[in-house]
Amino acid sequence: MKTRLPLAYQILGFQVAIILLSALIGAAAAVWQASQELDRQSEQRSLAIAESVANDASIQEALLGGDPGGIIQQAAETIRHSTGASYVVVTDGRGIRYSHPNAALIGRPVDEDPSAVLAGHSWVGVQRGTLGVSARGKAPMFYRGQIIGMVSVGFLEPPLAQRLFGELPGFATTLLPSLAIGVVASWLLAWRLKRQTFGLEPYEIAGLLEEREASLQGIHEGAIATDRDGTITLANDEARRLLALPVDCVGRKVAQVLPQGRLLKFLSGGLKDEDEVLLAGERVLVASRRAILVRGHEIGHVATLRDTTELTGLAPGLGVDSLTDALRAQAHEFANRLHTIAGLMQLGRSDEAMKLIAQSSGLHQELTESLLERVGDPVLGALLLAKAAIATERGIDFRVSEDTMMTRSSLESEQLITLLGNLIDNALDAAAASPVDRWVSVSVTEQDSELVIKVHDSGTGVPEGVDGQIFQEGFSTKARPNRKRRGFGLALVRQVARRNGGEVSVVNEGGALFTVRIPLKVLVPQ
Repeated sequence: MKTRLPLAYQILGFQVAIILLSALIGAAAAVWQASQELDRQSEQRSLAIAESVANDASIQEALLGGDPGGIIQQAAETIRHSTGASYVVVTDGRGIRYSHPNAALIGRPVDEDPSAVLAGHSWVGVQRGTLGVSARGKAPMFYRGQIIGMVSVGFLEPPLAQRLFGELPGFATTLLPSLAIGVVASWLLAWRLKRQTFGLEPYEIAGLLEEREASLQGIHEGAIATDRDGTITLANDEARRLLALPVDCVGRKVAQVLPQGRLLKFLSGGLKDEDEVLLAGERVLVASRRAILVRGHEIGHVATLRDTTELTGLAPGLGVDSLTDALRAQAHEFANRLHTIAGLMQLGRSDEAMKLIAQSSGLHQELTESLLERVGDPVLGALLLAKAAIATERGIDFRVSEDTMMTRSSLESEQLITLLGNLIDNALDAAAASPVDRWVSVSVTEQDSELVIKVHDSGTGVPEGVDGQIFQEGFSTKARPNRKRRGFGLALVRQVARRNGGEVSVVNEGGALFTVRIPLKVLVPQ
């Protein structure tokens, strides 16, 4: 396994390297700047000495006479030693040397072009000569207005590395304290980072992030996390799909990406946090919400979302529970009749018992045959029979219109159970609350390329002012016994209708009359 350097040592190494590199760069810059200043001073000093030598009358007379006694060399060397210059060179008007620290070069022309100085112009600068690189100054020599020669004075420059090493002791006095401070600061920074990252190294954090992303995107449920201010901090692909969230939802407020409704209220903490049933577009979601605790402090919440749109996923809300109730009601009804028949037989009234048997059998057989002949769709017939049994048990007159008819292709069975089952259940509840004349009327017809479903009851109707709210998810005018969820039946009805391109409406006509209109499906010949 590859050994990884701890974060503290990495920070310390980088900090020390940065301090050392910064110190070296600063030292080099300071030495270079000082060197430039020394060059300027040396140039001006060289020019002043050169001008002084050029104005020396004895040197002028010796130069005019050809200097047979070597007076110029002696004077130049004397001046060189007294001023500390590296060289003092005197030439005639042709650039021939009459003095030089290296006597062997006397009588030879200078290496540089002397024309500018011999034209009467002073010059300063840095040049490389026979002795090396030097900061020099050159001045023309005048005699009675005529140029008879020139004087060049220079100070040799030490190499930059030599100058830098010469300054190192001074820089070390400031470098060492800075380095010590950097080491301490690096250690404190590493300690703080380790504390904030729960003692994890960077590669461990990267590994956890990769695992988290893989886990979040791999689970079937949607996951969405928010901080204390309601800002989305995380949303996996499934959550984005279920809630139709924009790509840039992370970092935005929940209220900015979701419409007003129970879903937004749930994510904001306005509903209970355990297995809440919500509608999101055409989907039915079961959501749970949990607080995120770090070191005992709540920093936000995470919600999980499960898509239970399918019939098997939310059977109670889609009408399957009503079919179960129908079977129970039928069993209860027949049990009561059997008990009655058994009692009549024990009392010796066999004629009355046979009459009751024939009456019960005839009624149920008549209703069954009537529905199966007129309805056409066996699912619709079975549903109406089941609801009729429940209505009978509850003492409600269940009426099916004579024109009720639906082909099997008009609506899928699951959608039919959800839509019509919830409407009839609501109608039965409303009719049961009526003190007299309890009835529910159902009509399912196909007319003008539409499937028209009407459910009418003898209840008190829809309360004034809430007709537009009854189709909203979670809204209900009924009590909630035994923590039973209310307010989803009509919301599901509208959802199914809209999913099939239709709509649902309600009016009060002695009771609530719900009307659903759905365009008929067009069958494509196979």
